[in-house]
Amino acid sequence: MSESNTYSGNDPRLGLLLDGIVKLAAGDLNARIEVSDARDEIDAVIMGTNLLAEDLQIIYAELEQRVAARTQQLHDAHREMQLMAMTDPLTGLSNRSAFADALSDAQETGHNGSQRPAILLLDMNGFKAINDSLGHTIGDIVLETVARRISGAVREQDMVARMGGDEFAILLHNVTPSMATSIGNRVLAALDSPMEIDGEHLRCGASMGLRMAEAGQSAQNLMMEADIAMYESKTDGKGKLKIFQPAMLHARQLRNQLVGDLKEAIAGSQLILNYQPIIRLDTRGIEGVEALVRWKHPTRGIIMPDEFIPIAEETGMISDLGGWVLRTAVGQLQQWRSDPLTASHNFTMRINVSAADLQRLEFVEDVRDALAEAGLDPSLLVLELTESAVIQGNDLDRYTLNSLRRLGVGLEIDDFGTGYSSISYLRRLPVDAVKVDRTLLAALGSDPSQPALLAAVLQLIRACGLNAVWEGIETEEQADYLLSIGCTSGQGYFFSRPLPAADLTEQLKHHKTWPIS
Repeated sequence: MSESNTYSGNDPRLGLLLDGIVKLAAGDLNARIEVSDARDEIDAVIMGTNLLAEDLQIIYAELEQRVAARTQQLHDAHREMQLMAMTDPLTGLSNRSAFADALSDAQETGHNGSQRPAILLLDMNGFKAINDSLGHTIGDIVLETVARRISGAVREQDMVARMGGDEFAILLHNVTPSMATSIGNRVLAALDSPMEIDGEHLRCGASMGLRMAEAGQSAQNLMMEADIAMYESKTDGKGKLKIFQPAMLHARQLRNQLVGDLKEAIAGSQLILNYQPIIRLDTRGIEGVEALVRWKHPTRGIIMPDEFIPIAEETGMISDLGGWVLRTAVGQLQQWRSDPLTASHNFTMRINVSAADLQRLEFVEDVRDALAEAGLDPSLLVLELTESAVIQGNDLDRYTLNSLRRLGVGLEIDDFGTGYSSISYLRRLPVDAVKVDRTLLAALGSDPSQPALLAAVLQLIRACGLNAVWEGIETEEQADYLLSIGCTSGQGYFFSRPLPAADLTEQLKHHKTWPIS
């Protein structure tokens, strides 16, 4: 046997080399093999193995760093996605999902003696009119301004969220009812001041509901009851804070029942029309009748429109209701004009039109079809529009009004003088007449300045090239005074209350002038 073979076979370094390779294979990159002074072939292999271990260690460290960096990136991206999923993109506030989660957490941990969580739910008043008339860009700026004002009026620990559209919510932590009310009123005051946006001075207040949390209640029920309180605020004149009371829940349940009943009423035969004459003050002859809808409920009896019209507007049933009124009123006018005993009275039919009707492209065709079916000239129909709907209308409203005017239908502003009146608007509106609200006449006789005011209002209307009809005439003195200042048309209980078609038909057959003695 040669000397080198004997040496290699008995060299202890071979065992160390083998152990080192096994450790490297097992993942121990810190393992190193000692190099001898011989500097022979075995040492060369040992040195190569050590260098391989060092390279692997460097590579592994770099890999760990990359994995850690990528993991952090994924974690940050996940957090960003979570944040986006819980944030309203327009205002930067929390969104509905984040609010619901925070409310649930507060219900579990936030009750502390007399202090507990509370919800303030608010809805903007007049925002739709701003959005429709000035565009969504201005509307978005309004919402951003509202978000900043709300955030500035609450405490640092409170949560403000945009629930969608123009609805916002505030989660108050650890408050008493009086504390919550104080914060809510502070928010309302902050929203009440005007905003100057793109040269426009805008005012957009809010209606607010407050619900104090009770232990064990679900977040969903708390939000529903806060919404009920907010709805009460809207129906009570807006701009107020209403605290939820159990009686409100019962009222909402009754309202929901009424919604279902109204659907049946429109589809069935529960709706009726009464007709109130409009009289020429000089001849006391009839020049028009206003169709006024009533609901003959099977169990509640007669329900007046101020109770069910708002429900129809909120639920989208107002167009179906308006269509029924249009067809029925036009059909009744056709009957009066076809009957020899009533045809001598040459008068118009007036019906009220909702803002929702002006937004329907089909509305003009509905009017044209109803008149054609009855064989009536369009000039025999006068549509009464609320002042706010005409003034705050958008391009589609103006298109509808101009189309109706081209059709030959009369257009009249209803309830003039209730808060929106403007000379500049009056001169530009595509209308023929103005019906002055009854409140202006009510003070005649008790307020010494009222006669001059009434004369000035009439002069203003005439200066704009419009005719005037005065509502609320209840005495002969009122009728005589209006005639003395040049007003020729009026309506009110002095002449006649709203009457069923059959009763008015009898009066038309036997009387030429009003009031009927």
